[in-house]
Amino acid sequence: MSKDKPGRRASSGKPKIRYAVVGLGYIAQAAVLPAFATAKNSELVALVSDDPKKLKKLSKKYEVPLTYSYDEYDECLKGGEVDAVYIALPNSMHRDYTVAACRAGINVLCEKPMAVTESECEDMISTASENNVKLMIAYRLHFEEANLKAVELAQSGKLGDLRAFNSVFTMQVKEGDIRLKKDLGGGTLYDIGIYCINAARYIFQAEPVEVTAFSANNGEPRFEEVDEMTSAIMRFPDERFASFTSSFGASDISAYQVVGTEGNLRVDPAYEFADDLKHHLTIKGKTRERTFSKRDQFAPELLYFSDCIINGKNPEPSGKEGLADVRIIRALYRSAATGEPVKLDDFERNTRPTLEQEIHEPPVKKPELVRAASPNKES
Repeated sequence: MSKDKPGRRASSGKPKIRYAVVGLGYIAQAAVLPAFATAKNSELVALVSDDPKKLKKLSKKYEVPLTYSYDEYDECLKGGEVDAVYIALPNSMHRDYTVAACRAGINVLCEKPMAVTESECEDMISTASENNVKLMIAYRLHFEEANLKAVELAQSGKLGDLRAFNSVFTMQVKEGDIRLKKDLGGGTLYDIGIYCINAARYIFQAEPVEVTAFSANNGEPRFEEVDEMTSAIMRFPDERFASFTSSFGASDISAYQVVGTEGNLRVDPAYEFADDLKHHLTIKGKTRERTFSKRDQFAPELLYFSDCIINGKNPEPSGKEGLADVRIIRALYRSAATGEPVKLDDFERNTRPTLEQEIHEPPVKKPELVRAASPNKES
């Protein structure tokens, strides 16, 4: 890939970034592959999977010319046909596949969590920097209006001084799902608790200084390797608290609430990608509701990241944003294991998502999946 002239030019004369999607599980099929239809500066040119049936059917459906197995990943990276990869693999594989791409001069858009450990995140960041490629972590809500409006409201002063944040993100995960496999980076905090952590950080515009957590397990065989449920409290500067519960064994809830001295905002649903999201704003006893219609939350990521590559801009959310959450997740699990609070080192993070990053793309029709399924038992 030419560093100054990435991608190839469309018929309009504008450059397009050529992507390989690596991993063809639920999120890749349900959301990432369909998003290329409206991401006009991005082109899907390759698929990487160890499932021949997925490769055959999905390459035909999306008219993708190149397919590779995981063993052929190096060939994919060095063939000169790809400018960027979208990593949609199990969490434990993020580091190795990202580092390999960076070393081959390929830009990386990686699903969250960024990785399983802080050292893995740091390897990804340093390798991207050393090879002069872009690395972005796929925090889709950093481009979504309901959450960005929540940030704006929280920082506007309309709620008064922010005092507390609380969130519940729960679902019933099917037995055998990769989210329940410890060696693949499973666990509630890595999969859904990360949304609560990230939301608290962008609402408070700060990093926690101390955390404590408790994990629970109801004894069902599906939770043999990971926590069924974890509840956490995070202390932020200026004596503010954020609390949340994430669970793989409870009915579907996806909500958060920020409470100030003059009012509160509840976002419910807050984290879903296939539904309307809703604000419930209460100030001086009066509540107003606003619905944000369902939209494609993945095309904006592609549009933004491709624009960063084309125009030489540093993407946000960056690798450092991914590291910020992983270090908190690790501290929370340490607290749950030891029964003690964990103090966090200072972590400088000056860049936060704002409404300026909002990109609105129309919703996509739910596609037919090939040998993949939603993790939710109720789906």
